Amino acid sequence: MSTTEQRVALVTGAARGIGAATAERLAADGHRVAVLDLTEEAGQPTVAAIEAAGGSALAIGCDVSDTDAVSAAVAQVAERLGPPGILVNNAGVLRDNLLFKMSEADWDTVMNVHLRGAFLMSRACQQHMVEAGFGRIVNLSSSSALGNRGQANYAAAKAGLQGFTKTLAIELGKFGITANAVAPGFVATEMTAQTAQRVGMAFDDFQRAAAEQIPVRRVGQPADIANAVAFFASEAAGYVSGQVLYVAGGPLD
Repeated sequence: MSTTEQRVALVTGAARGIGAATAERLAADGHRVAVLDLTEEAGQPTVAAIEAAGGSALAIGCDVSDTDAVSAAVAQVAERLGPPGILVNNAGVLRDNLLFKMSEADWDTVMNVHLRGAFLMSRACQQHMVEAGFGRIVNLSSSSALGNRGQANYAAAKAGLQGFTKTLAIELGKFGITANAVAPGFVATEMTAQTAQRVGMAFDDFQRAAAEQIPVRRVGQPADIANAVAFFASEAAGYVSGQVLYVAGGPLD
């Protein structure tokens, strides 16, 4: 394993895509993993994959935008797996549209899941981390934080997560807690497939077009992002905090 001590990791939005890959990677590193998604059933395939590989995991249903649900979920993790020492705020949704077509519900839903969810989860978990004198918080931002047509809500939320990350690093550093963000570029997931559908392209064509613009000439895979998260979650990253790492196959403006 890549860390010197086994810990409890909590990953939100871990039923599929980047979240599932991250949960599986952290389990492979020896951590016990709480797999959070909207329903317990949704997280069971990720738990099954972890257990099949010899790891330990628990699926928990949780709406990260709901204060009571978050408190209950974190309490359940602490009781059944142990106090969370690693938190990965990955839960996210898309409600893409051009500004003049975007509804208030589209805006609020994205803000509630990405920003409110990260706030509630971080606030609940930091209590355990402070008591332990150790913590790793990793927030999933996006290259869309730099601006992206049709994603005013998503871009604002992901940019907000970067400021949130830096503030957590300042406030929590003295307690042995680091906070960092990973900002993926194009990654082949169900969410990017939705974007392809929105713009009227076949997903394979969408990926090929994206790869032509990426210096490494391929699109990202969920494991690429999980590898970056695993570094920030490790004890080896104890002197790295408040950083935003773009994992995009090349430099971004």
